[in-house]
Amino acid sequence: MMVVLSLFGGMALLLYGIRLSGDGLQRATGARLRHLLTGLSRNRLMAVVSGAVVTGLIQSSAATTIMLIGFVSAGLMTFRQTLGVILGADIGTTLTVQLIAFKITDYALLLIGLGFTTMFVAGRRVLKDVGQAVLGLGLVFLGLKVILDGFDPVRTNPLLSQVLAALASNPLLAVIVAAAFSALVTSSAATIGLAIALAHQGLLSLPGAVAVVLGANVGTCATALMASFGASAEAKRVAVAHIAFKVLGVVLVLPFIGPFTSLVASTASDSARQIANVHTLFNVGISLVFLPFAPLAARAIEALVPEDQLGENPFKTRYLDERSLEQPSLALGQATREALRMADVAQGMFRDVVPVFGRDNQELLEDVEQRDDQLDFLEREIKLFLARLSRETMGPELSRREIGLISFIGNLENIGDIIDKNLMELARKKFYQGRRFSDAGWAEIVEFHGTVSKNLETAIAAFAANDRTLAQHVLDQRSFTRQRERELRESHLGRLRAGLAESLETSEIHLDILTNLKRISSHVSALVFPILEEV
Repeated sequence: MMVVLSLFGGMALLLYGIRLSGDGLQRATGARLRHLLTGLSRNRLMAVVSGAVVTGLIQSSAATTIMLIGFVSAGLMTFRQTLGVILGADIGTTLTVQLIAFKITDYALLLIGLGFTTMFVAGRRVLKDVGQAVLGLGLVFLGLKVILDGFDPVRTNPLLSQVLAALASNPLLAVIVAAAFSALVTSSAATIGLAIALAHQGLLSLPGAVAVVLGANVGTCATALMASFGASAEAKRVAVAHIAFKVLGVVLVLPFIGPFTSLVASTASDSARQIANVHTLFNVGISLVFLPFAPLAARAIEALVPEDQLGENPFKTRYLDERSLEQPSLALGQATREALRMADVAQGMFRDVVPVFGRDNQELLEDVEQRDDQLDFLEREIKLFLARLSRETMGPELSRREIGLISFIGNLENIGDIIDKNLMELARKKFYQGRRFSDAGWAEIVEFHGTVSKNLETAIAAFAANDRTLAQHVLDQRSFTRQRERELRESHLGRLRAGLAESLETSEIHLDILTNLKRISSHVSALVFPILEEV
């Protein structure tokens, strides 16, 4: 019973420590992880490096793969760009196991004490996060020590020795059992840590440990596979690629498990170090073997997972994924992509204002009004998504991004409301009354609409690129726009004084259009305020 309790409690400490440490480092690095993955993925070799670095920090290749699924779903990366990152993630995950293999379990309590003290006394958020990472690492080693001590009494148990010996003599069975266990605990590092504990007590031979490590690498793919359910075809391909690389790697190694075990045995004399080296050699090996064939692998997986054939549903979010809420940086990236989709809708509505008035197009008028419903839907869904964000891993930078994003979608929604409730109503009034603008008056409306439309396009581009220069350009246009609106109003009044018939008939509509275009211009300026307010 004590052995079972030690295994249960030790595994819980080990798993919780890995998660705690990964969360702390992820929060400390903030959005840099996303920039590192998305910014370096265009070059295959650099993609491998970025995947290894990020996974080394968050201590989970499955977590990195889930991030990649989110990035692909949000349109921040393509499936082909993720292949190098996936292979790099497999290398990065070996860092945790290498740390576990060091004989520093006696210092577990020291690391826990240092981590807790840092979290308690540090004033800066980054130091608190680093302290949490150290505390998590201490819990990992404490969990391993609990497992080691728990297995000490059964070292001479003949039944357990026979079971483990039978497992070691059947590599395929050992791979399957280890894969199932890793899928259950969602961590290959935990499974390999248990193998190290068993080997340390002399209960698991090196050939058996090699098979366990291979199985643990396959089992950890289950987390990414589950995360891809319900995602786009591109995102599903990321999970399939992760599984394919691992399974093909095991298939290549299994027939040569004897020579591979001999190679590992020559790398170190200590059993823990040997098992850690199995993990490292396997993942570095599959990266070296598969990286040159990444384009071929991409074509094969694209053929295996075909494109989605679903039609476009305007009242459905395309990029928001609730599974990303635990990773605020990823979730904000998805919300930003959805906000840009919302911006496309608003820009299209505004672009169609001129054809609606110019051709008295009743069908297009009703279509613009329906698109405002879509705009309202997207704004509400993005706000609800952001409201469910995990606050535990959000730093000041991400909080500012969230506030700026809410401001952006709010102003887009206001623009849509002005178009729908004001401009379209004016268009309907003009249509029903059979009014016609004077040629000069209509030319001025089109000109002013073009000025505001260009500013809207620039504001959206500034938001998409977080470009302060473009944002400042939009604000610099405010005085010109206000002055031009006054000039056009005076020009219309001049035509009224001249007694121009068309101007007399459409005066109220004409002036209200200018007023509402000016209101839209104010919201366009507000779109870029968060960019310029960033420190």
